[in-house]
Amino acid sequence: MAQASTTKATAAVPRRLLAEATRLFAERGFDRTSVQEIVEAAGVTKGALYHYFGSKDDLLYEVYARVLRLQTERLEQIAAGADDVAGRLHRAAADVVVTSIENLDDTKIFFRSMHQLSPEKQKAVRAERRRYHERFRALVEEGQCTGVFRSQLRPDLVVDFFFGSVHHLGTWYRADGPLTADQVATEFADLLLYSVRRP
Repeated sequence: MAQASTTKATAAVPRRLLAEATRLFAERGFDRTSVQEIVEAAGVTKGALYHYFGSKDDLLYEVYARVLRLQTERLEQIAAGADDVAGRLHRAAADVVVTSIENLDDTKIFFRSMHQLSPEKQKAVRAERRRYHERFRALVEEGQCTGVFRSQLRPDLVVDFFFGSVHHLGTWYRADGPLTADQVATEFADLLLYSVRRP
């Protein structure tokens, strides 16, 4: 029992560091937040931060990577589902909107500060995001092959157009605004399906 408690406490340390880093990056910006401020807010030592993350750079990377991992796992489940392709694309589109809104601070921090990552980490994030977009694009292509979606559309442009809108959420969406995350997600997904379906 004591060992289980120790394991839980140990697992809580990186979560706490990540939560405080996210809060501070959102409030002050990545470049204006020091490692000392992060560890003091998390109630741990610098040694603990470097044990789990290696650097402040690693924390910034993880802020976005954890959201992208979640979205990728959910997309894979949706894409492999039993719904018809239109239903799966609608669910996938709505899901990425909801998960982006639920993690809006993370995505805002990342897009604002990505240029401050090392070249290697920037390359890794771009590769992971490209894999996600390619899986999403495969749903559009499946719909075209089966005659459900318009064949003259370029799948790459469909994906770029849709995700341009998703990435823009951080500039206007407010939790206390008139629309819930689910309402925005449904309207975004409806617009996407309307634009790709055969008349």
